[in-house]
Amino acid sequence: MLLIAIVTIIIAFVFTFTNGFQDSATVAATFIASGSATPRQGIIMVAGMNFLGAILGGSAVAFTLSGLLTITSDVLVLQVILAALIAAAAWNIGAWYFGLPSSSTHALIGGLMGAGITAAGIGSVYWGVAELLTPPHEITGMVKVLLFFILSIVLGLVGGYLMRKCTWLLFRNAKRTINRSIIRVNWVATAGMAFFNGSNDAQKQLGIIALVLLAAGESAILAVPIWARAACAILISLGTLGGGWRIMKTIGNRIFTIKPVHSMDSQISSGLTLGLSTIAGAPVSSTHIITMSVIGVGAAENPREVRWQVGEELILSMILTIPATMILSGALLFLVQLF
Repeated sequence: MLLIAIVTIIIAFVFTFTNGFQDSATVAATFIASGSATPRQGIIMVAGMNFLGAILGGSAVAFTLSGLLTITSDVLVLQVILAALIAAAAWNIGAWYFGLPSSSTHALIGGLMGAGITAAGIGSVYWGVAELLTPPHEITGMVKVLLFFILSIVLGLVGGYLMRKCTWLLFRNAKRTINRSIIRVNWVATAGMAFFNGSNDAQKQLGIIALVLLAAGESAILAVPIWARAACAILISLGTLGGGWRIMKTIGNRIFTIKPVHSMDSQISSGLTLGLSTIAGAPVSSTHIITMSVIGVGAAENPREVRWQVGEELILSMILTIPATMILSGALLFLVQLF
């Protein structure tokens, strides 16, 4: 069982790296495309803040994710997690190859659901429906994950739209020199967004690693070890430095032409949404939040300038991620058990 645990943790680290070039690339996209920073400056800053977020961002999201499975067999838990991680990493790499900003978060959640249901039925997933319907009406389990999934997308879209309307009113008579101040604010907003992205994203892998160590008997309680936090922080930063240019091109250029004020609007609204979700312990997708905020900003600026077909492709990718990774991880579980 120790061997399975070691392999699973290695795959979790691989997934963390792919998470870096998938989700973190989205964080840097508007920042760089708007001319607020050079590609080198933007990527280095985002990678650094991702690292700090992973180190200092707490464990609330990790414990939410680690509680999504109710399987009692330790061996089966390890097999399910391994299949889920392979499916999620494969999805990340495929989405990166085609330049689609897909969600690492929902790839992982879909993977856990698919492998878990295949292994032990619907009851293997902690849905949280009973806790929601009975006093004290707690929002927990998969209900919490799915609720914040929908809520974060709506907040990203509406927040981006409202931010653009507010800044239009605020700067409507401003001189062009205001761009210097906007770019400075954009650096701060992007740094905050990258910090919360690193915190939320790294905690998903940390929750998985904590569950693996508990199931393998290497830990007496569900806890996040310091070595795992440090490793995930380094890997998510390296992933940011090493890839993601295809995804940045999609978000930064293909939806509509981004200027510094648009990037600032998107980063502020996205950062607030991601920060609140992280504090609430909800694993959400920074990719989805930023993508929708960019569409919201574009719609507020000029709906005719938004390339809605690109937006439709991105939304389709959002919808397909969970069911696709559920099917993939369910199939992979049989291979994992075979080996």
